[in-house]
This record gives sequence, structure tokens and C-alpha cells, in this order.
Amino acid sequence: MTQTHTGLIGLGTMGAALALNIAEKGFPIAVWNRTGSVTQAFHDGAGELASRITPTDTLEALVQAIVPPRAIILMVPAGQAVDDQLAALTPLLGPEDLVIDAGNANFRDTNRRDGAELPFRFMGIGVSGGEEGARHGPAIMAGGPQAAWGQMQDLLQAIAARAEDGSACADHMGPSGAGHFVKAVHNGIEYADMQMISEVYGVMRDGLGLAAADVAPVFARWNEGVLQSYLIEISAAVAAATDPETGAAMLDVIVDAAGQKGTGRWTAVEAQHLAAPVPVIEAAVMARNVSARRDERAAGEARFGKAGGPVDLSLDDLEAAMIAGKILCYAQGFAMMTAAAREFDWALDMPAIARVWRAGCIIRSSMLNDMAQALAEDSARNLILAPFFAGLLDASLPALRRVVAAGTLHGLPLPALSAGLSWFDLMRQARGTANMVQGQRDFFGAHGFDRLDGKDLRHGPWGNGA
Repeated sequence: MTQTHTGLIGLGTMGAALALNIAEKGFPIAVWNRTGSVTQAFHDGAGELASRITPTDTLEALVQAIVPPRAIILMVPAGQAVDDQLAALTPLLGPEDLVIDAGNANFRDTNRRDGAELPFRFMGIGVSGGEEGARHGPAIMAGGPQAAWGQMQDLLQAIAARAEDGSACADHMGPSGAGHFVKAVHNGIEYADMQMISEVYGVMRDGLGLAAADVAPVFARWNEGVLQSYLIEISAAVAAATDPETGAAMLDVIVDAAGQKGTGRWTAVEAQHLAAPVPVIEAAVMARNVSARRDERAAGEARFGKAGGPVDLSLDDLEAAMIAGKILCYAQGFAMMTAAAREFDWALDMPAIARVWRAGCIIRSSMLNDMAQALAEDSARNLILAPFFAGLLDASLPALRRVVAAGTLHGLPLPALSAGLSWFDLMRQARGTANMVQGQRDFFGAHGFDRLDGKDLRHGPWGNGA
């Protein structure tokens, strides 16, 4: 048996991929899965990496196979499964051992677990990149004690994706749930980025009359410019794909309802707690929820008519609108993390976060290099005010206005792009209209309308006393 300090629990798709990645990078690892046949099948299929992998058939055997100080990575579903696994490990581990939750946990759960009286150290890490990333190099956002990061830094940076400059896309975000929080914001931005791409696709389809095969080269061309990113790249591939059974465009066959695991919703909820506006992300979550209401949408079309119609827009307009929308979305995400750093007393390193996201993760894009540089110049400044991005917005906002206006006039839904534009227009008003809102609140207070619960309204100065 190869001696190891590292173990992994949970050999589902992500866990198996991560274990192979760890072994491939030269780190022996012991593994255990609740279903023993899965553990054995995984080891049997590991090929030349099998010699670095120790399969175990019980949790006790897993712990015994790891040399102290142990590090055990949990790749189990978020929620109760993590708590159950921590409880099972409690009698088996000591104070120098470390348990790492590498799943999509809610950062508040990670904070709670970190504050519990566990007999071992605990940390949570966000891992982004899906199965491919887990196997060949994800982006890793670690949260927990500095000593725990020190114990795992070599391994985590070895298995992480590499940016163009060769640096590892793995870093310590801060204590407790900081890593999982940053991962949640990443996922919220992912939701928004995907939604904006979908909206632009909708304009091309319903406003310009382009077939999916015509859309594919448009995305491919955009991927060679400012919008170069994983999501634009795969959008070109998806648009070009055909259904093997019917030969029809895959986009014309896929059911028009988007699934979600909830992490984008967590971002939107936490943004409200932090008073950090992220309307593009909120619009993306809303759009996914609406997409699930297929019967209601069909009834709406039957009653009010099909949305869409010919629009007077160019593909250049759509590309520029995407550039503006992307900048506005990321600016909101980084501003939200700045608010979280203040709220939770985290020293979040914004340039480091942008650098971690440059490769391996779903939202990786060339624009993140420029964001890292802008944040390094002034991490407290909103990204829209950084000279580089302000210049891009000067050039692209007119097109975003044309696209949003055309969508509004022709009934083409653009919730995320519209939300980004509205947020920008609020952000550029030194004197806005909130004085009216505050005036209303002051009036209510002065006239005894403290609750607005119906009773006060009936007995107020305009009521009839009934």
C-alpha cells in the first residue's frame, strides 16, 4: 500500500475525477465510497494511476490507510450529507487532522460547521469547472484556517488549472465560508453570463431570423475578440450541434426549460442581505424560474401572441451589447464580494479572485486578466470606473441601449441585459430619484403610518374612520 496523507470520500462523477487528478499529479490517495462496488470499480478503471490509489471498504479502513496529519476531502452532496459525514468522522480523527468540504455548500453552513466543536480542523473549498475541470484542472477557492491552507496548498495548487502565465488558479480566500461564498458569486455570475448569451441568441433567432447553424459562426467569431470565453466558445458548439436521431439543430430539440442547482439563487438572496445590488444575477435566476413554467408561457402566447419580430439591429450591435452586459455583471459581482468582506470581516483579495477565475472555471475569459489588473490598481473602486472598462463602456453602451430598446418595442425578452442597463443608469446619477422614496417614507412616519397594515390607513388623515 502506498503511504498517503490524503483521503477522499465520495466517488461520484466529481469525486472520481478529482481523485484521478490528485493521483496523476503525484499525490497518493486513499478513497472510500458508501457503496463498496463503486470504490472497487473506480480502482479497477484507474489504469496506470491505480498504484497511487488505495481503495478502502469501510470508513475506519480509510482513516487507517492515511498517515497523520490526515486530510480527508468530502465530495458528497451539500447539506445534511456533509453533516452526517462529519459526525461519522468525529470519533475517528484527531486535532491535527483536517476535513475539507469540496462540494457546492452554502457558505453559511460552512461558517456553522467551522464554528462547531469538531475534534478536527475543517475547511470549505469551492471547486469550479465541472467534471472536466475536476479531472484536469479546476479553479479552486479555499476558505478556512491559514494553517489548513498551508497544509493543502501544494496539493491544491498542483491539481488546479493553470492560467496563461503559468500560475495556479487556486488560492486562499479567507476564513470559514469565504471560499464557498466566492464560489457562490462565481456561480451567480455564471447564471448571468449564460442568460445574457441566451438573450442575444433569442434576438438573433426571433429578431433577425437566423437559424441555429447561422448563429454558430457568429459566436465563434465573437470568441476571437473581447468576448473570448469558455461560455461563448461552447455556445458556438451548441448552436452548431445537430440531434443524432432527427438531424435537426440541437437547439431546436432541447426542451425550453433551464435547470438549476440553487447556487445562483443563493447569490441573489445573500446580495439582498448585504444590500449589494446584483440585478443582472437576479434577472438570470428569475428567467430560469420562468422557463420552468412552460404551460403558463404557452397560455400567455396563446392569449397575447408570440413575442418577437424583425428588428433593425446589426450583429455588431449584439456583440457590443454583450460586452457592456458582461462588464456590468462582473462589476456587480465584485462589488457584492467587497460588501461581504466588510460584513464578515474577510480580507478578500479581489485581484487574486479574478486571477483564480482566469482558467479552469466556467466563467473563465480573457477579460478577467484586465479585471485582475484593474482591481490590483484599486480594489475598492467599482470596475465600471476603472479606466480600461470605462472606455469599453463608452464604446459599447450605445449598442446596449439600441438592443434593449428594440427588445422592448418588439417584445423580445431581455431581462438580464435590461437589468444591467438600468443599474448602470442609476449608478451614473449623482442626484437620482430616491429623494421621492425617502420623502414618501418621511410622510408616512410623520402621519402615523408606521405599519401600512390597513388599519392605520383607515384611521389616517385621509381615512374615513371606518
